[in-house]
Amino acid sequence: MSPVRVIGADGSQVGVVETPQAIRMAEELGLDLVEISPDTRPPVCKIMDYGKFKYEQSKQTKNKGAKASELKEVRLGRSVKIDPHDVDIRVKQARRFLMDGHKVMITQKFKGREMAHRELGINRLREIRDKLSDIAKCETEPRWMGPQASIIMAPDKHKAEAAKRAEQKAKKAEEKAEQRAERRMEDEAARLAAGTDAPAPTSAPQPAADQTPEPAPAQPH
Repeated sequence: MSPVRVIGADGSQVGVVETPQAIRMAEELGLDLVEISPDTRPPVCKIMDYGKFKYEQSKQTKNKGAKASELKEVRLGRSVKIDPHDVDIRVKQARRFLMDGHKVMITQKFKGREMAHRELGINRLREIRDKLSDIAKCETEPRWMGPQASIIMAPDKHKAEAAKRAEQKAKKAEEKAEQRAERRMEDEAARLAAGTDAPAPTSAPQPAADQTPEPAPAQPH
């Protein structure tokens, strides 16, 4: 068996040793000798816990898959006659998807004679595109697929991060304003309580400084 270059379990360079000796070194530590670079001469092996290594690899792969971007669909009802409030709800839903890093396909369906007024649905899609332009970019302009039209919005990383920072800043400012309002209410309540409970000051009336006393009436002789 050819010699191998060994890297220790702590990442240190052990050096080039014979393969049987390298295996014994790993076994003495209760670990495995794993070949990590077979194409070099001599091959590079590392002393490690192979089972733990495979587990960490599978966990990283799973996490990467979970964070992968998806194409989400947001449908604007079954007809062009959708209430503006419902449109706003769909826009907020699309915004959440975009902020999470997903692409969004926004679909407008047309029902019956609405196909004769397709510009209504197309204009609505363009309005939604403009509303989301602060965090996303339009990947495909309105296009037709049977009795429906759609656009695809893709998140703009820099704009989305700026929007998140702005939201966090606004939230902190709102929390501080609420705290100040609560303190003012507490101070006002304490002031009113102190004014109600304190006894009213009492004192005997005093004559004015410039007032002269009246003379006593004369007594009969």
